[in-house]
Amino acid sequence: MTFTRLVQKLHLWAGLLLGIQVFIWMLSGVVMTWFHLDLVRGERSAFSSPAPELEAKGYASPGGVIAQIDGAITVSLRHFLGRPVYEAEGVNERALFDAATGERITPLTEKPVREVAEADYVGAGKIERLTLMTDAPHEYRGKQPVWRADFNDRLHTRLYISPETGRVISRRNDIWRIYDFFWMLHIMDYVDRKDFNTPLIKAFSAAGLLFSFTGLIMVVMKKGRRQIVSDVQFIAGRKRRAS
Repeated sequence: MTFTRLVQKLHLWAGLLLGIQVFIWMLSGVVMTWFHLDLVRGERSAFSSPAPELEAKGYASPGGVIAQIDGAITVSLRHFLGRPVYEAEGVNERALFDAATGERITPLTEKPVREVAEADYVGAGKIERLTLMTDAPHEYRGKQPVWRADFNDRLHTRLYISPETGRVISRRNDIWRIYDFFWMLHIMDYVDRKDFNTPLIKAFSAAGLLFSFTGLIMVVMKKGRRQIVSDVQFIAGRKRRAS
């Protein structure tokens, strides 16, 4: 096989592989631009308001909270369902404590979780199902167990709520699933959907470089042949005129 033939074959196959992926990149990019991120993230149905100010009054000693958390790292004071609480973080856990009494209030049961979900959601739907999950679907991708609140709205909104802190960790809906699928295709991470350095994307990046390089060689070679033909014709023309 001649060098020219080899370059042409490499250019053809690199272009074929790259062309398919470029089409997928363009398609996924177009689809993702159709949806606003606040709709994808469920923020349009999430209630937002300034956090209430904490009162300057006596609270339970943080030392009692720290003693109940293995390897305590931080303790912070915040509001939870209308009352002040301590949120403590340890090496392997987080927990809420009543700031007035120091009593531990997590892991949360169904009733306060329902209150959290209803307070966070401002859409037209109602809670259809509330489930404590130890094997949550792939869309969650967080620490488990976790509470999931399913709403019966048009987009099937789903809130994932931590039983340790009572915080809404993730908001999901049908638009998010569509977006996430095309995001997976776009970055070529078909498992975790967050890695930009997968072997596949590296391979296709190399194919793009090979396609460009072989194309450049072909252009140079083609231009070189044309230049030789042009020079020969020029010399032949001068000889005819001289004779």
